[in-house]
Amino acid sequence: MNDSAYRVETICRLAQWRIDNLASCTYCKSDPFTIAIWNWHLCVEKIRVSCVKLFPEATNNLPLSFFVIRLLSFVKDRKALAQLEVKDKLLKQGERFECKVGLLPGRFIIDLEFLDLKASSPNMNMNMKDSAYRVETTCRLAQWRIDNLASCTYRKSDPFTIAIWNWHLSVERNRVSCVKLFPEARNNLPLSSFVIRLLSSVKDRKALAQLEVRDKLLSSREGFVWGIEVPLPGRFIIHVEFLDLKASSSNGEDICSIWPNRIMQQRSNSAALESLSRMLMEGIHTDITINASDGSIGAHRAVLAARSPVFRSMFSHDLKENDDSTINISDMSTESCQTFINYLYGIIEHQEFLMHRLELVRAADKYDICDLRDVCHESLVEDIDSSNVLERLQNAYLYGLPKLKNSCMQYLVKFGKIFDIRDDFIVFLQTADRDLITQVFHEILGVWNGF
Repeated sequence: MNDSAYRVETICRLAQWRIDNLASCTYCKSDPFTIAIWNWHLCVEKIRVSCVKLFPEATNNLPLSFFVIRLLSFVKDRKALAQLEVKDKLLKQGERFECKVGLLPGRFIIDLEFLDLKASSPNMNMNMKDSAYRVETTCRLAQWRIDNLASCTYRKSDPFTIAIWNWHLSVERNRVSCVKLFPEARNNLPLSSFVIRLLSSVKDRKALAQLEVRDKLLSSREGFVWGIEVPLPGRFIIHVEFLDLKASSSNGEDICSIWPNRIMQQRSNSAALESLSRMLMEGIHTDITINASDGSIGAHRAVLAARSPVFRSMFSHDLKENDDSTINISDMSTESCQTFINYLYGIIEHQEFLMHRLELVRAADKYDICDLRDVCHESLVEDIDSSNVLERLQNAYLYGLPKLKNSCMQYLVKFGKIFDIRDDFIVFLQTADRDLITQVFHEILGVWNGF
């Protein structure tokens, strides 16, 4: 089997693994794939009673999982050979979900749709051995207690948080032992100053080795590796004291420590947002009225002009909106218009954002608000399903959202969901733009040619 045979394709909450010519008495495990905040694996065993297994790479913060797993035929209609719905199953690395599927064909697809994922509480169904990977933290300190690490062994810690980054420690005990420290970061990398110590695990916590590092730029690929010259005892502590952390900049801005100004900046931002909220909600010195389709909202020219070049142009020229101190947004309801204004003032609630995303993306396009367009675009990609995929595809085409359009196409065609919504798709073909329909059929032909 080549490398692609182990690759699981994912989009939104879906995962698919195409199996081709799996021999009898065979066990095959997929490469890791990411859904939500976890990495997962699928594996399939083809014996007298075959089975499919699913498990995450997780030792804590375990996923309480609600999903549908299907076995599909490899032909064009992608007929479901078997299907099982699993609700609120707590999964972890050592305990796999197993689905017995009977006689497997030579070629098939394992289709996995996650309906919901919840992060379990840290003390829920934990095994004592999980603590072997846990790093304890307080303030700027982190320490990892290692107990009975065998020779020729590699161990990697669970993630731990210092400042704005998640970090990992790893230790390798070999002829030349080493400790590695690295963040989960590919951009906004930490420029790190720290002292790392190897301590004995007995009462006096004697320092067996110590090293101070200054202004070291760390990434997930290129972490700090400390080669330890002293022999490692059976039990020891890796102790890290962060002296300073600076967020690196990709645009050449000055780099400064995140700690001295972090609390001040958070409080200042919070107070400013609270003041903006009061200005809007209490109508403090409003000087413009926005007329929606079923009501009106008071707002402030300065805020609108700062957030939108279209509004700025309205207020800078001798236009009707400027003379009458009104803006007509007749294509939005008062509720969706209030959500739009709340976003401009930085006080939008998550649930109202989710409820009005399509109206917001239209407003972002109309009033040239790039940040709103981008955040709607990213959010709409995350929860595509059979009930909304056609509407989102149409909006992605209308407003030039390539990632959303691509994701909808893949959901419908590559992941075969077009067969689940045949009637809706027929109606869509009668009303959608011809150019979009042509693109959909090109995608269908491309996938079918791959079978």
